[in-house]
Amino acid sequence: MGDAGTRKSAKTADGVALSYIEAGTGAPLVVIPGWSQTAEQFKGQIAGLSDRYRVIALDMRGHGQSEKPENGYRIARLATDVHDVIEALDLQDVNILGHSMGCSVIWCYWELFGADRLAKLILVDQMPYIVANSTWSDEEKLLAGAIFTPDTLEGVCNALAGPDGEQTTRDVIGSMVTSAMSPETLEWMIQCNLQMPRRHAATLLYHHSHHDWRDTIPLLRLPTLVVGGRASLIPWQSVEWTANQIPGAKLEIFEEDEGGQHFLFVENPEKFNSIVADFIG
Repeated sequence: MGDAGTRKSAKTADGVALSYIEAGTGAPLVVIPGWSQTAEQFKGQIAGLSDRYRVIALDMRGHGQSEKPENGYRIARLATDVHDVIEALDLQDVNILGHSMGCSVIWCYWELFGADRLAKLILVDQMPYIVANSTWSDEEKLLAGAIFTPDTLEGVCNALAGPDGEQTTRDVIGSMVTSAMSPETLEWMIQCNLQMPRRHAATLLYHHSHHDWRDTIPLLRLPTLVVGGRASLIPWQSVEWTANQIPGAKLEIFEEDEGGQHFLFVENPEKFNSIVADFIG
Protein backbone atom coordinates (compact mmCIF):
# COMPACT_ATOMS: atom_id res chain seq x y z
CA MET A 1 0.00 0.00 0.00
CA GLY A 2 1.05 3.58 -0.59
CA ASP A 3 0.70 6.45 1.85
CA ALA A 4 -2.08 8.86 2.81
CA GLY A 5 -0.54 11.65 0.79
CA THR A 6 0.46 15.26 1.41
CA ARG A 7 -1.71 18.37 1.03
CA LYS A 8 -0.36 20.84 -1.49
CA SER A 9 -1.72 23.78 -3.46
CA ALA A 10 -1.57 25.18 -6.98
CA LYS A 11 -2.98 28.40 -8.43
CA THR A 12 -5.18 28.67 -11.47
CA ALA A 13 -4.58 31.25 -14.18
CA ASP A 14 -7.27 33.46 -12.60
CA GLY A 15 -5.61 33.30 -9.19
CA VAL A 16 -7.68 30.68 -7.33
CA ALA A 17 -5.75 28.42 -4.93
CA LEU A 18 -6.68 24.77 -5.47
CA SER A 19 -5.84 22.18 -2.84
CA TYR A 20 -4.77 18.69 -3.83
CA ILE A 21 -3.48 15.53 -2.19
CA GLU A 22 -0.34 13.99 -3.68
CA ALA A 23 1.26 10.64 -2.94
CA GLY A 24 3.69 8.29 -4.65
CA THR A 25 5.98 8.49 -7.65
CA GLY A 26 5.87 7.27 -11.22
CA ALA A 27 3.34 7.85 -13.98
CA PRO A 28 0.91 10.58 -12.95
CA LEU A 29 -2.70 9.69 -12.12
CA VAL A 30 -4.78 12.86 -11.75
CA VAL A 31 -8.14 12.32 -10.03
CA ILE A 32 -11.09 14.67 -10.61
CA PRO A 33 -13.95 14.18 -8.10
CA GLY A 34 -17.59 14.69 -8.96
CA TRP A 35 -20.04 17.46 -8.15
CA SER A 36 -19.60 18.71 -4.56
CA GLN A 37 -17.15 15.88 -3.86
CA THR A 38 -13.61 16.05 -2.53
CA ALA A 39 -10.12 14.66 -3.07
CA GLU A 40 -10.33 13.15 0.41
CA GLN A 41 -13.04 10.74 -0.76
CA PHE A 42 -10.40 9.03 -2.91
CA LYS A 43 -8.32 8.08 0.12
CA GLY A 44 -8.67 4.42 -0.85
CA GLN A 45 -7.07 5.16 -4.22
CA ILE A 46 -4.43 7.53 -2.81
CA ALA A 47 -3.29 4.80 -0.41
CA GLY A 48 -3.98 1.89 -2.73
CA LEU A 49 -2.39 3.16 -5.95
CA SER A 50 0.45 5.43 -4.80
CA ASP A 51 2.79 2.45 -4.46
CA ARG A 52 3.04 2.48 -8.28
CA TYR A 53 1.79 5.89 -9.50
CA ARG A 54 2.09 9.55 -8.62
CA VAL A 55 -1.49 10.07 -7.49
CA ILE A 56 -2.79 13.66 -7.48
CA ALA A 57 -6.37 14.06 -6.23
CA LEU A 58 -7.77 17.55 -6.76
CA ASP A 59 -10.27 19.62 -4.82
CA MET A 60 -11.88 21.73 -7.52
CA ARG A 61 -12.67 25.39 -6.90
CA GLY A 62 -15.30 25.75 -4.22
CA HIS A 63 -14.86 22.13 -3.18
CA GLY A 64 -13.09 20.56 -0.20
CA GLN A 65 -10.12 22.59 1.00
CA SER A 66 -9.77 24.67 -2.18
CA GLU A 67 -10.50 28.39 -2.28
CA LYS A 68 -14.17 29.27 -2.69
CA PRO A 69 -14.47 32.29 -4.98
CA GLU A 70 -17.77 33.79 -6.11
CA ASN A 71 -17.18 32.85 -9.75
CA GLY A 72 -16.33 29.98 -12.05
CA TYR A 73 -18.89 27.31 -11.16
CA ARG A 74 -19.18 26.07 -14.72
CA ILE A 75 -17.69 23.03 -16.42
CA ALA A 76 -15.49 25.02 -18.82
CA ARG A 77 -13.84 26.88 -15.93
CA LEU A 78 -13.28 23.64 -14.01
CA ALA A 79 -11.73 22.01 -17.08
CA THR A 80 -9.46 25.02 -17.50
CA ASP A 81 -8.53 24.77 -13.81
CA VAL A 82 -7.47 21.14 -14.34
CA HIS A 83 -5.35 22.18 -17.31
CA ASP A 84 -3.84 24.99 -15.23
CA VAL A 85 -2.85 22.54 -12.48
CA ILE A 86 -1.40 20.01 -14.93
CA GLU A 87 0.66 22.81 -16.49
CA ALA A 88 1.71 24.23 -13.12
CA LEU A 89 3.01 20.80 -12.07
CA ASP A 90 4.49 20.26 -15.54
CA LEU A 91 2.89 16.84 -15.81
CA GLN A 92 3.22 14.82 -19.01
CA ASP A 93 1.45 11.65 -20.19
CA VAL A 94 -1.24 12.02 -17.53
CA ASN A 95 -3.66 9.24 -16.72
CA ILE A 96 -6.75 11.22 -15.80
CA LEU A 97 -9.64 9.77 -13.78
CA GLY A 98 -12.98 11.51 -13.48
CA HIS A 99 -15.85 10.43 -11.27
CA SER A 100 -19.38 11.58 -12.06
CA MET A 101 -19.17 15.28 -13.01
CA GLY A 102 -15.40 14.76 -13.20
CA CYS A 103 -16.11 12.91 -16.46
CA SER A 104 -17.83 16.01 -17.82
CA VAL A 105 -14.77 18.03 -16.81
CA ILE A 106 -12.61 15.60 -18.82
CA TRP A 107 -14.94 15.78 -21.82
CA CYS A 108 -14.78 19.58 -21.71
CA TYR A 109 -10.99 19.44 -21.32
CA TRP A 110 -10.93 17.42 -24.55
CA GLU A 111 -13.03 20.07 -26.33
CA LEU A 112 -10.78 22.89 -25.11
CA PHE A 113 -7.32 21.31 -25.12
CA GLY A 114 -7.56 18.01 -26.95
CA ALA A 115 -5.14 15.34 -25.75
CA ASP A 116 -2.66 17.93 -24.44
CA ARG A 117 -0.50 16.24 -21.78
CA LEU A 118 -2.93 13.30 -21.47
CA ALA A 119 -2.20 9.58 -21.95
CA LYS A 120 -5.25 7.58 -20.80
CA LEU A 121 -8.81 8.34 -19.65
CA ILE A 122 -10.74 6.67 -16.82
CA LEU A 123 -14.43 7.63 -16.81
CA VAL A 124 -16.35 6.56 -13.72
CA ASP A 125 -20.16 6.47 -13.55
CA GLN A 126 -21.38 9.47 -15.50
CA MET A 127 -24.14 9.78 -18.06
CA PRO A 128 -23.74 11.90 -21.22
CA TYR A 129 -26.75 14.13 -20.50
CA ILE A 130 -28.63 14.61 -17.24
CA VAL A 131 -31.82 16.45 -18.26
CA ALA A 132 -34.45 14.72 -20.38
CA ASN A 133 -36.12 16.37 -23.35
CA SER A 134 -39.88 15.80 -23.14
CA THR A 135 -40.00 14.69 -26.80
CA TRP A 136 -37.54 11.81 -26.28
CA SER A 137 -38.51 8.15 -26.28
CA ASP A 138 -37.89 6.07 -23.18
CA GLU A 139 -34.86 4.53 -24.90
CA GLU A 140 -33.36 7.93 -25.70
CA LYS A 141 -33.76 8.98 -22.06
CA LEU A 142 -32.19 5.72 -20.86
CA LEU A 143 -29.15 5.89 -23.16
CA ALA A 144 -28.60 9.57 -22.38
CA GLY A 145 -28.90 8.70 -18.70
CA ALA A 146 -31.31 11.56 -18.06
CA ILE A 147 -32.52 11.46 -14.45
CA PHE A 148 -33.98 14.98 -14.26
CA THR A 149 -36.58 16.98 -16.12
CA PRO A 150 -36.01 20.75 -16.29
CA ASP A 151 -38.56 21.18 -13.48
CA THR A 152 -37.13 18.53 -11.14
CA LEU A 153 -33.60 19.88 -11.65
CA GLU A 154 -34.78 23.39 -10.79
CA GLY A 155 -36.45 22.04 -7.66
CA VAL A 156 -33.30 20.26 -6.44
CA CYS A 157 -31.08 23.29 -7.15
CA ASN A 158 -33.46 25.66 -5.36
CA ALA A 159 -33.63 23.28 -2.39
CA LEU A 160 -29.81 23.06 -2.25
CA ALA A 161 -29.46 26.85 -2.27
CA GLY A 162 -32.20 27.38 0.31
CA PRO A 163 -32.58 26.75 4.06
CA ASP A 164 -32.97 22.98 3.47
CA GLY A 165 -29.66 22.71 1.65
CA GLU A 166 -28.05 20.34 4.14
CA GLN A 167 -31.00 17.96 4.26
CA THR A 168 -31.23 18.02 0.46
CA THR A 169 -27.55 17.09 0.33
CA ARG A 170 -28.15 14.22 2.75
CA ASP A 171 -31.01 12.95 0.58
CA VAL A 172 -28.95 13.19 -2.63
CA ILE A 173 -25.84 11.46 -1.26
CA GLY A 174 -27.95 8.86 0.51
CA SER A 175 -29.42 7.84 -2.85
CA MET A 176 -25.93 7.15 -4.23
CA VAL A 177 -24.77 4.27 -2.02
CA THR A 178 -25.74 0.64 -1.44
CA SER A 179 -27.36 -0.58 1.75
CA ALA A 180 -24.01 -2.16 2.68
CA MET A 181 -22.37 1.22 3.32
CA SER A 182 -21.97 1.96 7.02
CA PRO A 183 -23.74 4.98 8.51
CA GLU A 184 -20.31 6.29 9.61
CA THR A 185 -18.91 6.22 6.07
CA LEU A 186 -22.05 7.83 4.66
CA GLU A 187 -21.88 10.62 7.24
CA TRP A 188 -18.20 11.22 6.42
CA MET A 189 -19.09 11.54 2.73
CA ILE A 190 -21.90 13.97 3.51
CA GLN A 191 -19.52 16.12 5.57
CA CYS A 192 -17.06 16.12 2.66
CA ASN A 193 -19.83 17.42 0.41
CA LEU A 194 -20.87 20.13 2.84
CA GLN A 195 -17.42 21.73 2.61
CA MET A 196 -18.74 23.33 -0.59
CA PRO A 197 -21.13 26.24 0.06
CA ARG A 198 -24.58 25.01 -0.92
CA ARG A 199 -25.36 28.02 -3.09
CA HIS A 200 -22.25 27.34 -5.18
CA ALA A 201 -23.17 23.65 -5.30
CA ALA A 202 -26.61 24.60 -6.63
CA THR A 203 -25.13 26.88 -9.29
CA LEU A 204 -22.70 24.21 -10.43
CA LEU A 205 -25.30 21.43 -10.53
CA TYR A 206 -27.59 23.59 -12.66
CA HIS A 207 -24.88 24.41 -15.21
CA HIS A 208 -23.44 20.89 -15.19
CA SER A 209 -26.80 19.26 -15.82
CA HIS A 210 -27.50 21.30 -18.95
CA HIS A 211 -24.45 20.03 -20.86
CA ASP A 212 -25.06 17.41 -23.54
CA TRP A 213 -21.82 15.52 -24.24
CA ARG A 214 -23.19 13.04 -26.77
CA ASP A 215 -21.44 14.75 -29.67
CA THR A 216 -18.10 15.02 -27.82
CA ILE A 217 -17.72 11.50 -26.45
CA PRO A 218 -17.33 9.82 -29.89
CA LEU A 219 -14.40 12.17 -30.63
CA LEU A 220 -12.22 10.83 -27.79
CA ARG A 221 -9.09 9.19 -29.18
CA LEU A 222 -7.12 7.99 -26.17
CA PRO A 223 -7.15 4.59 -24.45
CA THR A 224 -10.22 4.74 -22.20
CA LEU A 225 -11.63 2.73 -19.29
CA VAL A 226 -15.32 3.27 -18.56
CA VAL A 227 -16.70 2.11 -15.19
CA GLY A 228 -20.28 1.97 -13.96
CA GLY A 229 -22.48 0.37 -11.31
CA ARG A 230 -25.42 -1.93 -12.00
CA ALA A 231 -27.35 -0.43 -9.06
CA SER A 232 -26.23 3.16 -9.58
CA LEU A 233 -28.67 6.02 -9.94
CA ILE A 234 -26.70 6.66 -13.16
CA PRO A 235 -28.32 4.19 -15.59
CA TRP A 236 -25.70 1.56 -16.44
CA GLN A 237 -27.05 1.53 -19.99
CA SER A 238 -25.89 5.13 -20.45
CA VAL A 239 -22.43 4.21 -19.15
CA GLU A 240 -22.36 1.31 -21.62
CA TRP A 241 -23.43 3.71 -24.38
CA THR A 242 -20.47 5.94 -23.57
CA ALA A 243 -18.04 3.02 -23.78
CA ASN A 244 -19.52 1.95 -27.12
CA GLN A 245 -18.86 5.40 -28.63
CA ILE A 246 -15.12 5.41 -27.89
CA PRO A 247 -12.95 3.27 -30.17
CA GLY A 248 -11.38 0.43 -28.20
CA ALA A 249 -12.77 1.52 -24.83
CA LYS A 250 -12.85 -1.04 -22.02
CA LEU A 251 -16.07 -1.31 -19.97
CA GLU A 252 -16.41 -2.54 -16.37
CA ILE A 253 -19.79 -2.72 -14.62
CA PHE A 254 -19.75 -3.42 -10.88
CA GLU A 255 -22.68 -5.57 -9.72
CA GLU A 256 -24.71 -4.43 -6.72
CA ASP A 257 -23.07 -6.99 -4.42
CA GLU A 258 -19.69 -5.56 -5.50
CA GLY A 259 -20.65 -2.10 -4.28
CA GLY A 260 -21.97 -1.19 -7.71
CA GLN A 261 -23.61 2.11 -6.85
CA HIS A 262 -22.36 5.62 -7.62
CA PHE A 263 -19.49 5.56 -5.10
CA LEU A 264 -18.16 2.16 -6.12
CA PHE A 265 -14.57 3.30 -5.58
CA VAL A 266 -15.43 3.94 -1.90
CA GLU A 267 -17.50 0.78 -1.46
CA ASN A 268 -15.10 -1.58 -3.24
CA PRO A 269 -11.65 0.03 -3.42
CA GLU A 270 -9.87 -3.31 -3.87
CA LYS A 271 -11.63 -4.20 -7.13
CA PHE A 272 -11.64 -0.60 -8.32
CA ASN A 273 -7.91 -0.12 -7.73
CA SER A 274 -7.15 -3.44 -9.40
CA ILE A 275 -8.95 -2.62 -12.64
CA VAL A 276 -7.44 0.87 -12.73
CA ALA A 277 -3.92 -0.51 -12.25
CA ASP A 278 -4.51 -3.19 -14.91
CA PHE A 279 -5.67 -0.52 -17.32
CA ILE A 280 -2.85 1.97 -16.73
CA GLY A 281 -0.22 -0.78 -16.64
